[in-house]
Amino acid sequence: MRRLLPILLTCMAACAAPSSREKGGLVPLELDEASLSSAYQPRRMALLVGISSFDDPRWQGLRYTGKDARDLAAAFRDPARGRFDQVRVLTRPEETTRDAILAALRRLKKEANRPDDVVVVYFSAHGTLARDARGELRRYLVTKDASYRNIPQTALSMDALKAEFDGLASRRRLLVLATCHSGSGKSLLPKELKAELAGIKAGFYARPLEESSRASMVFAACDWGETAREDESLRNDIYTHFLIDGLGGAADRNGDGAVTATEAHDHARRRTFAFTEGRQRPSAEILEVGADPVVLSGSITRTGRPELFSYNPRLDGFTLKVDGEPRTELPGGAAVTPGKRTVELTKGDAILMRREVDVGEGARLPLERLLAEAFPRRSLSLLGGMFSFVDARSRAELLPLSPEVALSLRLEDQPLQDFGLLFDVAFSTGRRALQLTPGSELPFRYTTFSVGTALPYLWRWNRLTLFAGPRVAGLYLRRSFDVDAASQGQRYFTVSPGVVGGVVWRVGERLELTTQAQLMLTYVVVDGQGQAVGFTGGWAGAGYRF
Repeated sequence: MRRLLPILLTCMAACAAPSSREKGGLVPLELDEASLSSAYQPRRMALLVGISSFDDPRWQGLRYTGKDARDLAAAFRDPARGRFDQVRVLTRPEETTRDAILAALRRLKKEANRPDDVVVVYFSAHGTLARDARGELRRYLVTKDASYRNIPQTALSMDALKAEFDGLASRRRLLVLATCHSGSGKSLLPKELKAELAGIKAGFYARPLEESSRASMVFAACDWGETAREDESLRNDIYTHFLIDGLGGAADRNGDGAVTATEAHDHARRRTFAFTEGRQRPSAEILEVGADPVVLSGSITRTGRPELFSYNPRLDGFTLKVDGEPRTELPGGAAVTPGKRTVELTKGDAILMRREVDVGEGARLPLERLLAEAFPRRSLSLLGGMFSFVDARSRAELLPLSPEVALSLRLEDQPLQDFGLLFDVAFSTGRRALQLTPGSELPFRYTTFSVGTALPYLWRWNRLTLFAGPRVAGLYLRRSFDVDAASQGQRYFTVSPGVVGGVVWRVGERLELTTQAQLMLTYVVVDGQGQAVGFTGGWAGAGYRF
């Protein structure tokens, strides 16, 4: 006990003295700001695959696929160009089997786990087509262990590749496919499939089904049905050669010091098209392009010139003109001088759009936005549906569920962006009967007429528009009863608040399908007694944009 007393007194003194060890006190930590910043710095990562040799001798070897991957890796690792933090190259036989590639993609998924990471996945390989177990035509990448006679079970399907790629956490991801599925060049087809496709009229056949990728960007060395080629003079895949060339700065069209993925692709696309004399047209599937582009080389050191661009397949083949001068054929983009510009989209003598726009330095303007603003924002719809009071008592004493027709006028982005003005009129007439007592009915003729206006908010995704908001409507209801050879009438008129909601689906540039529903609250007098009731209507029909 005597030995424990000094220890106990010492502990009590330590607890009583103010220090950083007080219970509940703050413990100061010295953190290295540079280390902390580095820990949260977005990383730049690439997985590059070149498959040149195959176990099955019926797949002919490729000369430059391994060199393609290594040359692109050198550009990405170069401190003066890509400055990538991690570049993994798979070219050895044991690295290019189907399982090894899938394992590498899953490893990349674990490593690239931040939304701001820049991730590039590249394949230089044979492509092929085959029918899966359900008989549907699918695209495949030929891995080292792919069997010519058993493609679906041994090759890497595009569905599987895109599924792994879509699983990446990064919002800045790019998939580059230096391959094709045409049956020539960097592609081979089984004899049975080649004979089947050759028998189709004019050689055209449906594009294979596959899941649409949610990837930010997918670049392909050629368009569907074309041939991707290697070239002996370039000692590379042609598209890959010009893609690497663009990373040196030649593709920096807006002059901001950085080469983005779209700039590099456009540079490679134009030069590939010229080099092959139009036989190979690289393509792009771009679902997310905005103010935060994927930078592949250099860094943004200054504000660049404004850019106009589009990668929408619907605009493929249109020419972008600025101030009357042709700038590029879409898909693609062009940098322009800041200020007020006249922008046109043309094909031959036809003019799809002509607009005056004021673009400032550093702006990136999708042409789809200009098109959306250029096309009419008004729609007139003819609708049919039903009118009904909400509560059972009103349906029994006033009017049962009744059909009606309506005309609706919608103005988009009025009075504010993403809002609309909605005007509608509806009419209904016919005969109904009130159930006075069991087995006793009182027939009557009715007429309803309503006029409504609403201010809904608009949510738009491509061809789909959802809208919802407050509505005010005036309702007129007239009933005529034939009693003892005399006609007795009742009239009601009320102004009611409520809400409206609906869905619009554009099936063409002018035609749309629409549905609309509203719920209103009103006050009526029945047999001398006032009551608050709700009424609703649901309509569907077709509209014309003008």
